[in-house]
Amino acid sequence: MALFESYERRIDKINKVIAEYGFKSIEECKDYCASFGLDPYKTVREIQDIAFENACWAYTVGAAIALKKNCKQADKAAEAIGIGLQAFCIPGSVADQRKVGLGHGNLGGMLLRDETKCFCFLAGHESFAAAEGAIGIARNANKARKTPLRVILNGLGKDAAQIISRINGFTYVQTKYDYYTGELKIVKEIKYSDGERAAVRCYGADDVREGVAIMHHEGVDVSITGNSTNPTRFQHPVAGIYKKECVEQGKKYFSVASGGGTGRTLHPDNMAAGPASYGMTDTLGRMHCDAQFAGSSSVPAHVEMMGFMGMGNNPMVGATVAIAVQVEQALNKK
Repeated sequence: MALFESYERRIDKINKVIAEYGFKSIEECKDYCASFGLDPYKTVREIQDIAFENACWAYTVGAAIALKKNCKQADKAAEAIGIGLQAFCIPGSVADQRKVGLGHGNLGGMLLRDETKCFCFLAGHESFAAAEGAIGIARNANKARKTPLRVILNGLGKDAAQIISRINGFTYVQTKYDYYTGELKIVKEIKYSDGERAAVRCYGADDVREGVAIMHHEGVDVSITGNSTNPTRFQHPVAGIYKKECVEQGKKYFSVASGGGTGRTLHPDNMAAGPASYGMTDTLGRMHCDAQFAGSSSVPAHVEMMGFMGMGNNPMVGATVAIAVQVEQALNKK
């Protein structure tokens, strides 16, 4: 019986990769993780409970590789986990061509290094997938950092931001943008918990200009865009304009587009982009990104369709950070 989705299309490549680290099977990778007290399968499901089986196994393989490489620093562990994730990309797929697995590992590594001060989930709307990713980071990243990583959500709609904040225990930050002076004012902040989740600051913007102002206010160093709701009128324009202004100011900003692919919100047939195009949202992402992922920021099935694994790109960021920290702690305990 196949252990996970598209098993036959993946397993030869996976076996070739794990053999380089002395493993004979993915089951052996699971046992190796267990010998260190780690259960990546469980961690993945805790972060996004609708994740596919292949996501659970991909992180199991990635964690085993990080342990075998003796990655005692979480940022290096994240990069090694990316090797395992890349092994699960179906050969010839969009995900495989874009090296999405390695990209996720490298992104996780950035968030675990102190040079990155602020990370932003930049979405068209405040979503549960962004919240899942933020919670995974808030719980784990600072265990491996000297200075706390600031995590924010920046999306369209103040009501949506407050609802997501209240449900997840984040801090809702209500802003007002002065279109005459270009000044962003903080109207009020509401903490919906006293724990680690309260450190996540959730903003709702009225439009692109306010969204860009929020990015500057928080000094965002790294962000990942969503790619479904409102992509052409919020997250991609915000990331692109902020990138331009950061370049002008000499500030480093690393932009990740969570990707697109065929059949996303703005289908190529509707945009006169031609049948070989990935669609307008995907094209917009390429205009500002330093790295582009494949598939939805939230929906496991769409990421799977792109040849990667069944987990939303936003929760995946949280999973990479969480498991990398677990690897660091396990290796430094022994």
